[in-house]
Amino acid sequence: MDVESRTALVRRNSEEVLTLEELLALFARETRPKAYIGFEPSGRLHLGHLVTARKLRDLQEAGCDVTVFLADWHAWINDKLGGSLERIEAAGRYMEHAFAALGVDPANCRYRFAHELTGRAEYWARVVRVAKATTLARTKRAMTILGRGEEESQLDTAKLFYPSMQAADIFELPVDLAYAGLDQRRAHVLAREVAQHYGWPVPVALHTPLVSSLKGSGRMEMDDPVARKMSKSDPGGSITIPCDPAEVKARVNDAYCPARGVDGNPVVEITRYVIFPWLGSFEIDRPAKFGGPVQYDSEATFLSDWGNGKLHPQDLKTAVATSLGTILEPTNRYFAAHPTAVPADL
Repeated sequence: MDVESRTALVRRNSEEVLTLEELLALFARETRPKAYIGFEPSGRLHLGHLVTARKLRDLQEAGCDVTVFLADWHAWINDKLGGSLERIEAAGRYMEHAFAALGVDPANCRYRFAHELTGRAEYWARVVRVAKATTLARTKRAMTILGRGEEESQLDTAKLFYPSMQAADIFELPVDLAYAGLDQRRAHVLAREVAQHYGWPVPVALHTPLVSSLKGSGRMEMDDPVARKMSKSDPGGSITIPCDPAEVKARVNDAYCPARGVDGNPVVEITRYVIFPWLGSFEIDRPAKFGGPVQYDSEATFLSDWGNGKLHPQDLKTAVATSLGTILEPTNRYFAAHPTAVPADL
């Protein structure tokens, strides 16, 4: 596969690449670039992670050596799962199963826990170097990666370590391309700034869009995709993996879906960011009196009809639930065959 084809695979359905020129250069010089994504193991995967899984498969197809970094110490710092490292590690093992169920090739995906790095003095020396190159104000701006406000009065000191650790992870693994959703952009930009400061190799940063909570969002969050994103910490606003088809249908049916609305509309976002990338097209099977069945082979055509009021929200919800059932069916089969893969308390 040539450089342009590999680059196109990585860029498709992505929101941003920092930078395109660097990505092209990376593929020109490396046969097997090292790509990574990091997660706090803190709950079940949800529909937003289907965006991630699809991109991990793209990275694999483009010839990247993929690492999924299970940031157990970071989850501990961030008070996830009651601060129990045992529960956090169990959640990480579940995530390995979940990504395999979503078709991420385990033969070309390395899973590493943060505790594999934190036991090394060299890692903490890197953390200190990152911190030395970063002002306190810059660190606090990057702390929104924890989902917390910058000026939270009860913030414990350990949380100040988080941004420097996240940047250090990238260099200690090491990786050529750092991938995440848009919510991790600040962390990746911080890593790039630190790399430029020290003359370290600057990682390419790749970001995909976020899927909003099924509950919708308030006025304050409407213009902020990070604030309104689907989250493991709010099961009522998500569809987790695995999920029974009847539950998928019920959750989608109850989802926020204003007619003609696009920004902040989770049902439209699922169509755009999950269904089209996974299935390549989108079918709405409706009665003849309401326009009859329609198939969309492009996102642009779908958005045009939706924005012009040619699709009813209930017809959209019904079709989305059906398509999600198709996409999620292999994951349900996988977990039925691996009944102990999901911790009982997750």
